[in-house]
Amino acid sequence: MQFRSFPAAVVAASMVLGFAVTASAKEPVVASPESGAKELTVGQSAARERQKKCGAEWRALSVADKAAQGPKWPQYFSKCVKRLKEIKA
Repeated sequence: MQFRSFPAAVVAASMVLGFAVTASAKEPVVASPESGAKELTVGQSAARERQKKCGAEWRALSVADKAAQGPKWPQYFSKCVKRLKEIKA
């Protein structure tokens, strides 16, 4: 009775190992302009820039400062985006 599931375990292990070898052998795919990848719009690039700036500011804050600014990232990010948009305008 114990050996009934042994062949299934061997097959499953070989599939997992085979997948791991083939997955690690692949090189990362990089989107190139020829592959049809669209360029970011002005608004999208500005949003990413704001997110990077706000993220850097958030990581630089101490625990006490984070509690004063907004205890969680979404609240802080919302305030930060509004502030950065006001500065730009």
